[in-house]
Amino acid sequence: MIVDLPDTTVSKISRALVNVREEGGAVALGRVLTLIILTRQGAAEEVIEAANDASREHPMRVIVLMITSGDDLPSRVDAQIRVGGDAGASEVVTLQVQGEVGDRNLESLVTGLLLPDAPVVVWWPNKTPELVSKTSIGKIAQRRITDAATKSDPAGWVAGLGAQYAPGDTDLAWTRLTRWREQLAAILDQPPYERVTGVRVRGAADSPSTPLLAAWLRLALDVPVDWGYLDPSEWPHGIKSVTLVRESGDVVLERPSSGVAVLTQPGQPVHDLSFPRRSLRECLAEELRRLDPDLLYGRVITEGWELLGPPTTGTPVEPTQE
Repeated sequence: MIVDLPDTTVSKISRALVNVREEGGAVALGRVLTLIILTRQGAAEEVIEAANDASREHPMRVIVLMITSGDDLPSRVDAQIRVGGDAGASEVVTLQVQGEVGDRNLESLVTGLLLPDAPVVVWWPNKTPELVSKTSIGKIAQRRITDAATKSDPAGWVAGLGAQYAPGDTDLAWTRLTRWREQLAAILDQPPYERVTGVRVRGAADSPSTPLLAAWLRLALDVPVDWGYLDPSEWPHGIKSVTLVRESGDVVLERPSSGVAVLTQPGQPVHDLSFPRRSLRECLAEELRRLDPDLLYGRVITEGWELLGPPTTGTPVEPTQE
């Protein structure tokens, strides 16, 4: 069910939500959080689809804010409510805001729409303020999600995460590392229990996850990490390989192609592993599983990043669009 509310107010939207539940049988019971998405015109449907998919694991209310600023524009709020099959297991409220009302405190636009006594998560899927924790929306959230991969300078954004960090912040470049971290941890939990004396990490020139993985390994293993970027002709996207240097021989986890990884260890058979690139829905759902600060992420982008040296090969590239 979709209900359009042109030129409306927050109080009218709130009443319409109650009416939709009463008339359509939808209920707010079981909603575990409110997800606020700040996005731009033309990019909303992709992130709404990801939120709807994630809501099957985390039933929630989704509030999508699209702001068009400008003193010459009349102040206006156009809303749309989606429930049922159009919203997965969530309620979706989209707010298209223009004029002076979009330049004022955005918190006032959403306060009346938040689920009572439920955590608030804010997601900036594209354009992002520099200090998300200091924004009016960020201040009311338990978790704040950004995405370095959508920035015009992913490497520069990752390098600045530590200085911007506040408990509750996270970035999807870190979330995309989960499979790599799990597999590398599993390798170290198996014999032979030799000390790792060095690490090499290689990734694509547009991959913000590559330096984050290197920083995590530097922090976790306390050994030198040689990391760098590959030419796009060698590897187009994401992390290419991780090598753990041991006295008995190197352990190499490498992707020969997207979706597959090969694990090579001294004296053991070569293992082919399923290693698909993680979807936006998977990353969002994972971040919504925890509503407390990710302390390890905070340590990696502060302590780990300070310990990590500059890349030894290649240079990052800027994507063509944000």
